Amino acid sequence: MGQIVFIPRELDPSEPRVAASPETVKRLAGLGFDVIVEKGAGLGSRIPDQDFAAVGAAIGKTADASKADVVLKVRRPTDAELKGYKSGAAVIAIMDPYGNDAAVAAMARAGISAFSMEFMPRITRAQVMDVLSSQANLAGYQAVIDAAAEYDRALPMMMTAAGTVPAAKTFIMGVGVAGLQAIATARRLGAVVTATDVRPAVKEQVQSLGAKFLAVEDEEFKAAETAGGYAKEMSKEYQAKQAALTAEHIAKQDIVITTALIPGRPAPKLVSAAMVASMKPGSVIVDLAVERGGNVEGAMPGKVVTTENGVKIVGHLNMPGRVAASASLLYAKNLYAFLETMVDKATKQLAIKRDDELVKATMLTDGGKVVHPNFAKAAEEPRTEPAAVPATTMVAEAADAKPAARKKAAAKPKGTA
Repeated sequence: MGQIVFIPRELDPSEPRVAASPETVKRLAGLGFDVIVEKGAGLGSRIPDQDFAAVGAAIGKTADASKADVVLKVRRPTDAELKGYKSGAAVIAIMDPYGNDAAVAAMARAGISAFSMEFMPRITRAQVMDVLSSQANLAGYQAVIDAAAEYDRALPMMMTAAGTVPAAKTFIMGVGVAGLQAIATARRLGAVVTATDVRPAVKEQVQSLGAKFLAVEDEEFKAAETAGGYAKEMSKEYQAKQAALTAEHIAKQDIVITTALIPGRPAPKLVSAAMVASMKPGSVIVDLAVERGGNVEGAMPGKVVTTENGVKIVGHLNMPGRVAASASLLYAKNLYAFLETMVDKATKQLAIKRDDELVKATMLTDGGKVVHPNFAKAAEEPRTEPAAVPATTMVAEAADAKPAARKKAAAKPKGTA
């Protein structure tokens, strides 16, 4: 019998995604694994048990986790789940470790080798494993669809005998993978799109998608990108100048979508209550960073808020989960591609290479200890308070990938005005 990979049903009722697809189950079997999928694990993503069984998976129960050498998940395991895992098992998921030191310490105590997929380095060989990009791409798309659903007018310009319907003005704040896909989707729907970001490198990408770029382009702006392609935190002076420009622009917009996150930090506040108050009744704001504190003042996690002046602020949680059938297929491929690098092809056994750059970047716990440098020190005095919001994944960073990968994520819309 080969080593066992277990795919559990996610316990969180708000998580419809699953960590495998029939395609990846078939590939896992090809690597030499015996795959057990918990009964009902794929139902939220339109994958019935028989589809997994048809490609060789055994349909099991929660207790089968105790036999697994590898557990593939969407979310970080709960304490109850950890009790069911055997010591030494490799658990790969979106771990959301920032601000959850106690949960990281619990994984260490359970003796598992825990891997955080959102820490995958942005290098060429790891592009196929980049969960932030795969999930953010769908989040950006869904943000526009949700905005259009809340906006009680048409998005494209329509010239009819009875008169002209003006195109909706849409403003995208933060141009990572989520932002680029939001631009592309809004353009396909016929909206007039503008976008802003603190990194100069994205200006060309915004324009290539048929949108206009808006930013205070001073000297600080020209130097505002880290080596990894992420956005830097800007000075208070720059933030004030950018806020003034943004405030003037937002007042004229019909739809605003905010996507800005700084890894490991609360989401930056981009849209103040005063800016919201300046918008026309019926305008819509979608805050993709609501799980990290939000970019928009007044956004409520998991709710659609209507302000006194009739502006809707959309704060849906787990945006990729709103298109779970697509998100799960991509996420499953991310996981398979990563796990494949840790399998010895000759012996068909799991062989974690702890000096591999992918392993070093993503491994949180191993051998009973917290090993990731960002968390090892904090593990000595773990905090016990829970996170304010049950987080899912960082779907909307200000910069989710290097420019080449970002551009790939949002194909230029064709045939739009």
